[in-house]
Amino acid sequence: MGSFYPSTMSSPACPACSLEEVLSHSAHWECATCGHEWPKEQPADGPRVVKDANGNPLADGDTVVLIKDLKLRGGSGVLKGGTKAKNIRLVDGDHEIDCKIDGTPMALKACFVKKA
Repeated sequence: MGSFYPSTMSSPACPACSLEEVLSHSAHWECATCGHEWPKEQPADGPRVVKDANGNPLADGDTVVLIKDLKLRGGSGVLKGGTKAKNIRLVDGDHEIDCKIDGTPMALKACFVKKA
């Protein structure tokens, strides 16, 4: 359980507003002024490894196959399981894969694909 009082020892300044009134929680910091939260552990300097549903590492240019049907946001369309996405590009963010399926740009989560 984290402390809900501003920590004065070794707490960083808020990256969003740069003020130093920062709350320390078990796994993250929280700015008492603006409410911004960020993880205590900084990501490793090495390259980020994105893995498919089977745990295989993915790379730019790979071909992947959807492992289940996925509903498209903002419409009634569905991407069918077994659909291939060729020449993927890995990006930062919640949806790690940028690709085109039938000419339409898509952003996919790696947990819904397997390496072809």
